[in-house]
Amino acid sequence: MTLALGRAIRRRLARTPPPAALAGFYLLAMLAGTAALKLPFANDGSVTWSDALFTSASAITVTGLIVVDTAVAFTPFGQGVIAALIQLGGLGLMVFAVLILGALGLPVGIGAQAWLRDDLDQTSVRDVLRLTRIILRVVILFETAGAALLALVFVPDHGLAAGLWHAVFHSISAFNNAGFSTFTPGLVPYATDPLVNVVIPLLFIAGGIGYVVVADLWRRRRWSRLAMHSKLMLAGTAGLLVGSFALFAILEWSNPRTLGQFDSVLEKLVVSWFQGATTRTAGFNTTDIAALEDSTSLMFIALMLIGGGPASTAGGIKVTTFLVMILATIAFFRRRTELSAFGRSIGLEEVVKVMALVSISLVVVFLGVFVLTFSHRSPFLDIAFEVASAFGTVGLSRGATAELDGFGRAAIIAIMFLGRVGPLTLGFFLATQSRPRVRYPAGQVLLG
Repeated sequence: MTLALGRAIRRRLARTPPPAALAGFYLLAMLAGTAALKLPFANDGSVTWSDALFTSASAITVTGLIVVDTAVAFTPFGQGVIAALIQLGGLGLMVFAVLILGALGLPVGIGAQAWLRDDLDQTSVRDVLRLTRIILRVVILFETAGAALLALVFVPDHGLAAGLWHAVFHSISAFNNAGFSTFTPGLVPYATDPLVNVVIPLLFIAGGIGYVVVADLWRRRRWSRLAMHSKLMLAGTAGLLVGSFALFAILEWSNPRTLGQFDSVLEKLVVSWFQGATTRTAGFNTTDIAALEDSTSLMFIALMLIGGGPASTAGGIKVTTFLVMILATIAFFRRRTELSAFGRSIGLEEVVKVMALVSISLVVVFLGVFVLTFSHRSPFLDIAFEVASAFGTVGLSRGATAELDGFGRAAIIAIMFLGRVGPLTLGFFLATQSRPRVRYPAGQVLLG
């Protein structure tokens, strides 16, 4: 009976499209995390099922939006569950499963390799297992080094045991771009700490550029030998980091509730660097997000929607998507029919994918804003900010998330889930080619 059931499950999984299977795995992990967070020894007794579900969804999608204080509402065990969900969500469930199978010496089947290929946004299963091994080394290296360095700051402030746990949790949260913190005020007390302002950004930038880029850097180590994708991702990330840092400093320099409270120019620049860098991906904050100028909040919305890199721990439409869209726009105004970057051409098929991804993303965000504006009385900017943060799996908040009712929480959970899993599903359909049986004569459509 058991063997027959197992064969039936395997046959069913074999017929399931990889994105659907991955989405199902994420959903199961979210429900398992909810049950674990509701255990009596995982929380202080004040956490409801709705709180546990929202927290689990936020952790598995590496978002960081919260409805209860992680530092107060959850015990060390509960915080450990959150850290495990963050690691699962950031590393990718299929990557995690393959690592376990590899550690046990078990073979990875063709079906699992296909799921892993989609989870890592790859076009071939040939190099998937080698990429997975590189991912494991990168994760261990960065998270271990990050925890060791952060312990130099947290242990003197909180003692050996608590300080080490804070260091490990923040290292996992930062590398996986989750934004969860075991401190009630977040990282605000460390707004000007030099080590925190170096280690945390390095962790979430490394996790946010994408495993494919990290693997490319690991293997080739020289700019001239990097793939076009890696060059685009690195150049785009550098440009966005510089731009967001400069714009945040300019827009918030005299705001008495953000940068204006610091007397030193160096302190203002340090806070600007951290807050500008964390906006697209990680969701940590060293200043009061609700106190930002409206112009800064709009800039943050744009950055959160852009997000990080493909096959990374970050969300959003992705930096490369944004860059291809810009390149296509420039080519249109220059009357060029081909796109190119770093001596390589970008095909029309990639432009069509960009159009589809951006269009669907904007529809999801617009519907999310519409639904929450209709059902809640929070200011429009706050709602738009929360929706962008949820879709980009960032986790920054202007305070509207804590005021959501059950319907609003369900809407945000759905947006977080789509922001994390949706691109996988979209990528599957875009990669599926079908030849038309009938060809029609060309027509003309007036545009603009």
